Amino acid sequence: MKKEIHPKEYRSVIFEDVTAGKRFLIGSTIHSEKTDKWDDGKEYALVQVEISSASHPFYTGNAKIVDTAGRVEKFKSRVAAAKTKKTTSKGSKKSEK
Repeated sequence: MKKEIHPKEYRSVIFEDVTAGKRFLIGSTIHSEKTDKWDDGKEYALVQVEISSASHPFYTGNAKIVDTAGRVEKFKSRVAAAKTKKTTSKGSKKSEK
């Protein structure tokens, strides 16, 4: 292996999948203010991620909706509002005839 090719900030970091609750200790250069203890008792930088191989449907084989920004609820409320608007407009057209 060639010497002096890795960045100086390269160190072990804990990546925590907040969706699945799994944690991985991986070498990285990512910066994080948070720290946590690993199974070996040592303290490492902690980075929380929403999706990893522990929760991604491609790796797990399970399709599930991971919605952290409320986009699914917004979509469902828009669809429900559009349906009620459509049914009320149809009802008013029938009464006009």
